[in-house]
Amino acid sequence: MIQSMTGFGKSIIELPNKKITIELKSLNSKNLDLNARMPSQYREKELELRGTISKSLSRGKVDFSLYVEATGEVTSASVNKEVVKKYMQQLKEIPSTENADDISLLEIAMRLPDTLKTEREEIDESEFKAIENGLEEALREINSFREDEGRALEKDFNLRIGILEELLAKVIEIDPDRIASVKDRLQKGIAELKENVDENRFEQELVYYIEKYDITEEKIRLENHLSYFKETLNSPGYNGKKLGFIGQEIGREINTIGSKSNFAPMQKLVVQMKDELEKIKEQLLNVL
Repeated sequence: MIQSMTGFGKSIIELPNKKITIELKSLNSKNLDLNARMPSQYREKELELRGTISKSLSRGKVDFSLYVEATGEVTSASVNKEVVKKYMQQLKEIPSTENADDISLLEIAMRLPDTLKTEREEIDESEFKAIENGLEEALREINSFREDEGRALEKDFNLRIGILEELLAKVIEIDPDRIASVKDRLQKGIAELKENVDENRFEQELVYYIEKYDITEEKIRLENHLSYFKETLNSPGYNGKKLGFIGQEIGREINTIGSKSNFAPMQKLVVQMKDELEKIKEQLLNVL
């Protein structure tokens, strides 16, 4: 079964003094393009988290976000008292602030750089284990999302391939009429020239001309490609790229039939086939 590259997964981790939210979003991409956003104190674990994600998501443009919200009274920031005192002393020396009270000066000082010092929090083993579990949950959710999207894509592909098979059947059905039309046009062209023609030579030229525009091989190959496309849809593994290659081959056969047809009713069918194939190709960009 195929999977889509579009997906979303989320998990929320409740710890005694903080709430951690993990989000995964993915869109289509040729390879795995992973972008990670997280607080600076968690960067030391980024490589491990990236490794876990890459094992589960093989392709796609993936945004991984880790949000941390403090829910307890614990804080890693404290006032840098010595810096604040020096700021206030310097502010009192400025003529325009000579008459300002200490509260006003303190408000000004606290807005200046380095008045707060932040101690780097260490991630303990239990917290990181909780994050790993949360990431696994988010990965399960995004993969489930991708599978649901994949089922919708598979349904659409089967519909489009079915339409192409019906159009191909119509091409096969009217092909004898096309050959008869080619013969008729040639005979009328010769008659208009009002020239005596060697019938044997005319038959030889007619055979050559008809062989040049024969589409028997293209019809067989196109039929095989459509069957192979459906077979690949139902095969295990990630088949997005393989389906893309088959789609290219389908397009090549349709184009050749169009260039050889030289028959308006068949060319109309070819235009319809191209339209269906474009819809397939557009959706294939999102298949894992």
